[in-house]
Amino acid sequence: MKTNRTFTMLKPDAVEDGHIGAILAKINEAGFKIVAMKMTQMSRRDAQLFYAIHADRPFFSSLVEFMVSGPIVAAILEKENAVEDFRALIGATNPADAAEGTIRKLFAKSIQCNAVHGSDSDENALIESEFHFATREIF
Repeated sequence: MKTNRTFTMLKPDAVEDGHIGAILAKINEAGFKIVAMKMTQMSRRDAQLFYAIHADRPFFSSLVEFMVSGPIVAAILEKENAVEDFRALIGATNPADAAEGTIRKLFAKSIQCNAVHGSDSDENALIESEFHFATREIF
């Protein structure tokens, strides 16, 4: 199931540090069209559900705490080869390993405070998009 949409979330660290505009500019410069976007704050239950795949991992509790610590910006992006191209744009999870010019290299502080989430597959992009957006919010 190849699609031309992906999901992203600017995490609490990026929002708190005032990087929303700069990150959105990088997304636009890379040719992505924003088809849905909102600023919100995840509830503890939302964060637990969104990251349920990591529930058995030792970092799960701290991840949930981090994700509920402040507002996020959720967005659905559109571009041919969206998932793969966006993963390349954001860079490695650990900003120390991220390529120069990637969003995480420029704006992330650590593996956990890594500024941005990007879907890792077309299937997850759809699931994550539907988690955060109603159909009427997607254009």
